[in-house]
Amino acid sequence: MRYRLTFIAGLALGYVIGARAGRERYEQLKKSARQFAQNPAVRNTAESAAQSGRDLAGKAYHAVSDKVGEKVPASVADRVRSLRDRGQNGEDDWGTTNT
Repeated sequence: MRYRLTFIAGLALGYVIGARAGRERYEQLKKSARQFAQNPAVRNTAESAAQSGRDLAGKAYHAVSDKVGEKVPASVADRVRSLRDRGQNGEDDWGTTNT
């Protein structure tokens, strides 16, 4: 019985110390990630990648819709038209302006 209590006390102590050390390391990683994300070079690269991704997605969308044409069911065509109309108002789902 004494060994069980010693084992459980050691386990609890190890858990508390490990959790505290883990939390400190987590906070360090979070701080580093925040600093990395706030770097202007990283932000510019991410914004340009997002913009080029939107451009390529638009080109792919038009290429596929031109090739598929009238071969899709009417219910799908209506949904695609509504998506196309939503994209032509100058803003995407993220609130940024498409140019």
